[in-house]
Amino acid sequence: MQSAADARASAQSRIRLELLANLVRKDLKVKYKNSTLGFVWSMANPLLYLAVFSLVFQFFLRSGVPRFAVYLMSGLLVWNFFNTATMSATGAVVDSANLVKKVRFPRVVLPLASVGFAGVHFALQLLVLFVFLVPFHPQTFGPQLWLLLPAVGVAVLFTVGMSLLVSGLNVRYRDVEHLLEIAMLAWFWMTPIVYSVGLVQKHLQAKGLFWLYMANPMTSVITAMQRAIYRDPVKVVNGVPTQVLAADGYGFYLKWLGIAAVVSLLLTALGLWTFQRLQADFAEEL
Repeated sequence: MQSAADARASAQSRIRLELLANLVRKDLKVKYKNSTLGFVWSMANPLLYLAVFSLVFQFFLRSGVPRFAVYLMSGLLVWNFFNTATMSATGAVVDSANLVKKVRFPRVVLPLASVGFAGVHFALQLLVLFVFLVPFHPQTFGPQLWLLLPAVGVAVLFTVGMSLLVSGLNVRYRDVEHLLEIAMLAWFWMTPIVYSVGLVQKHLQAKGLFWLYMANPMTSVITAMQRAIYRDPVKVVNGVPTQVLAADGYGFYLKWLGIAAVVSLLLTALGLWTFQRLQADFAEEL
């Protein structure tokens, strides 16, 4: 038989999930309130990226990466999910000051709602990308697509950890939000989204520093996403094959995703501990 304590814990978990779902729905409704096209705007976003970057990097600023738009989008969508969720979560508690001060509820759902909100957009945009790939990049649909599952899983876990940490810290230290904006800009260029990871590998491997570059969890996620979607491992320059992706097989990506998963678990534990330690003072700080 289920004990009374287990029943209470189960009921509290159910309440948290229902509250989280309601907050995500509320954010989605607010974003598209009085909008005629609604969710179509989220789905149009990746199409616009594809069109603009294809034009710019194929005709004006030649990147040297074949089918650069596909390479870009395979990493950019998951980065946008991480960036949007983390930045939104940073101010989630502060922006809900009236609610936090007047109503008792599990405050942890506030940053988690930001992750859920960004996750809905990520899923819609990924769907649009796959629809585009069917006629224009059919080689995407192969056995390597299974890499998406661990890559997205690690991305979500890492994003949750970051969101919990920065949302709690930002209540007490308001400069966190501004520092994070700068950090995200630098972080973007430290991940292989608009340039070839193979180029970085070529320069750093000889110096024994490539492992340091790959230690960035988002680099592990993005390179795995690129292997799953973009797939093409090499480009040919003047008849010489040059590596675009970090590796052709799966072992490289699984190893670094495993390391990123451990880092993400530790970050989530730290973020949850920090949030719970600080939340007792939220009402006073706000």
